[in-house]
Amino acid sequence: MRALGVDLGARRIGLAISDASGLIASPLAVLTIEEGTDPVEPVLERARELGAECIVVGMPIDLRGEMGVAAQNAQAVIARLRERAEIPVETVDERLTSAAAARSMAEAGLTSRDRRGQMDKVAAALMLQTWLDRRRCGVDADA
Repeated sequence: MRALGVDLGARRIGLAISDASGLIASPLAVLTIEEGTDPVEPVLERARELGAECIVVGMPIDLRGEMGVAAQNAQAVIARLRERAEIPVETVDERLTSAAAARSMAEAGLTSRDRRGQMDKVAAALMLQTWLDRRRCGVDADA
């Protein structure tokens, strides 16, 4: 199953894609969203272009396990995606994926300037890989 991973942000959306077998997630792209623009259509467009069979959106739950403003905003986008998508839209807890993405890119020797344009899609790939691994092991991946 090919899945599209989505790491929602206020200005940027990181995208990742799985291989057709649903085993490996890879960073794909970063979409820049203008303020006040609904990100749903660009995400759905990419899902259609890539033949995604599922969209997996990261839920930005805080470290205490609570739903803050970012998570509430994500829930609103997820609701609109579910209304308009012709494929399933699932969620996964994305706690610490941005920190893990920054750490792995720093370890790879990327400068902070180089990381800036890559961080969101790498975080999306880490989040999607978590979902894929849990799905393969039969663990409920929903946040």
